[in-house]
Amino acid sequence: MKYNLSKLAGHIIKHRASMKLSREVLAKHAKVNYNTIIKLESGANKNPTVKTLIGLAGVFKTSIEKLIS
Repeated sequence: MKYNLSKLAGHIIKHRASMKLSREVLAKHAKVNYNTIIKLESGANKNPTVKTLIGLAGVFKTSIEKLIS
């Protein structure tokens, strides 16, 4: 499977909006720093840690593979 981390920002924004979560709430539930969410959504962070991806996938009830593909 080919991963495209450049699409990660769009996936995070889409999932967060569909769940009506603020960045602050998403960060808290995913157990990541608020600034991490900002950097991921803006595309400034194109290399998230596995811990971050696990946290986001858990909140969004999806797999890491779907989040980054």
